[in-house]
Amino acid sequence: MSLTDVADVASAVLLLLGCLLSLIAAIGMVRFPDLLTRMHAATKPQVLGLLLVLLAVGLRLRDRASVGMLLLVALFQLATSPIASHMVARASFRAGQVRQDLLVVDDLSEALDHEEPRGAP
Repeated sequence: MSLTDVADVASAVLLLLGCLLSLIAAIGMVRFPDLLTRMHAATKPQVLGLLLVLLAVGLRLRDRASVGMLLLVALFQLATSPIASHMVARASFRAGQVRQDLLVVDDLSEALDHEEPRGAP
């Protein structure tokens, strides 16, 4: 078995693992009961699944330009997905869309009680 064959097998395994994690994230989006747990399912396993798929494609292509582009995709995904999820969660918490009975710890309510209202009246 040559190094190319080993890289192809590793690529196939990583691709299957990445697809499995993305499938688990999709099932979590459908099955979880509230917004915060759905957002957790949308960001954590989905981002790891995408990173595994990008690594698999990088192992398969073995081209510097393609690997560089895949690294940029991974960097932007790591930078934007958690931040966007955090902002959506914070906005939904302020709008009262979070089920309080499912929260174990609620540190944000105290912080929001002391803030001045923002936005247009």
